Amino acid sequence: MSSYRVLVTDNLSPKGVDIFEKFPEIETVVDHEISAEELTKSLKDFDALVVRSRTKLTAELIEKADRLKVVGRAGTGLDNVDIEAATKRGIAVMNTPGGNTVTTAEHALSMLFSLTRNVPQASASLKSGKWEKKKFQGRELFNKTLGVLGLGQIGSVVADRAKGLRMEVIAYDPFLTEEIANKKGVQAVTIDELLARSDYITVHVPLNQGTKHLLNAEAFTKMKDGVMLVHCARGGIVDEEALLEALKSGKVAGAALDVFETEPPGENPLLALDNVIGTPHLGASTAEAQENVAVAVAEQIADYLTKGLIRNAVNVPSVSRESLTVLRPYIRLCERIGSLYTQMSPGAVEEVRAEYSGNLADHDSTPLTVALLKGLLAPMREEETVNYVNAPGMAEDLGIRVTEGSTKRDVNFTNKVSIFLRSGSKEDCLVGAVFGKDGPPRLVRWNQYFGEAILEGNMLIMENLDKPGIIGAIGVLLGENKINIAGFHLGRDQEGGKAVAFINVDAPVPKEVLEEASKLPHILSVKHITFG
Repeated sequence: MSSYRVLVTDNLSPKGVDIFEKFPEIETVVDHEISAEELTKSLKDFDALVVRSRTKLTAELIEKADRLKVVGRAGTGLDNVDIEAATKRGIAVMNTPGGNTVTTAEHALSMLFSLTRNVPQASASLKSGKWEKKKFQGRELFNKTLGVLGLGQIGSVVADRAKGLRMEVIAYDPFLTEEIANKKGVQAVTIDELLARSDYITVHVPLNQGTKHLLNAEAFTKMKDGVMLVHCARGGIVDEEALLEALKSGKVAGAALDVFETEPPGENPLLALDNVIGTPHLGASTAEAQENVAVAVAEQIADYLTKGLIRNAVNVPSVSRESLTVLRPYIRLCERIGSLYTQMSPGAVEEVRAEYSGNLADHDSTPLTVALLKGLLAPMREEETVNYVNAPGMAEDLGIRVTEGSTKRDVNFTNKVSIFLRSGSKEDCLVGAVFGKDGPPRLVRWNQYFGEAILEGNMLIMENLDKPGIIGAIGVLLGENKINIAGFHLGRDQEGGKAVAFINVDAPVPKEVLEEASKLPHILSVKHITFG
């Protein structure tokens, strides 16, 4: 009799199912057509679930899946899995990062070629019985400047292949240092310089609050006349209305789009233009990529069920069950501190030093440091799904030096986490703690500010001069915009000096409200932070 049952609800390559069949203790059930109602009834009888993008694993489903131990996504994106609900139930959630890196990069390059030589338009013309050689005259890529916006795994592959075409490759990435750029054979530039110099721009950044409409009307005005755009990242990074106007005016000579703000895009006016080519989100759609991710997810789930090995989990680090009981709240704390820093000060971090005090010194601190790196890198690497497995290697690739230490002695806290991060000549210090057995993660120091802030949900961090009336002003502004304050924590360096407010709110704060807040008297900066 089988010890473990695995349910495959999405179309998985047969090679993945073959992996499961090599384990006599695993019974595999494949049902690509299962409905949400049927899944609700059946999931309680399975130890593992394998999905792609069709199946939606909601909190309600997870609540009823008493037997479920692990969920595996044959691919990278996990928008269809409620990771927070799974984590609360102790269910490991795994994906397969890297399985479609080359495939997605190659698709961007194929779009680059097709756009440059008018391949789709010329093919359609020829098939309609025409012979329009002059109409579809193209360009050469040789000696042109390619601007790579985002030099993660996919962007790095695109840059490497483009160098083989003898293109000049420049790149902008907030984490990119001169040392890493030199190793990759590209020139690190500012985003404005990339926009001004590039003959072609290819987009490979994640979609988040900082990159939403990154290429907007203002950005297009900074571009070289006749630039060409390739977008195979995530819909929403490019402002489609602004792109439409730039194409009509001739500022942008052509665009190749694999992703759209709304998918399917329907009657999108961009697709009516002759100088736009498009594909239906095919970046990861090759037979090789689908086989790679199917085999990878099956191997990961089989190893987890039969050997207890954890690979590519996005919510569970590799740690013994005994240590996990003690470390779990501090793993979350370290990840939140890393995420807080990156969202506050996005830039090329050169060194990370972690110090663990109190009872934490009795345990292997590696999971804590890995969680810190995951939190640090994830906000700017969403397209790669940073996890507990790949975070250390990614930090190494970015040239980040990581050290750690521990001590049993601390007069103020039973356990404390102190993180020091250096970028250039600037060093920041963030100190965190957890009160109680499994309390929320708290920040108790940020540089010269001492206080207590809960690192959960949505938060505003406001730095200001220590003057009367500021708390009332920000409260009134948020109230007028129907933004409810859930928590308010203050700190200052000295009386009459500078102060900071950590304001927990019940919902994300719109950009226009942030801009209005930043204009209030005595405000030095206001930033919105989200802890997913």
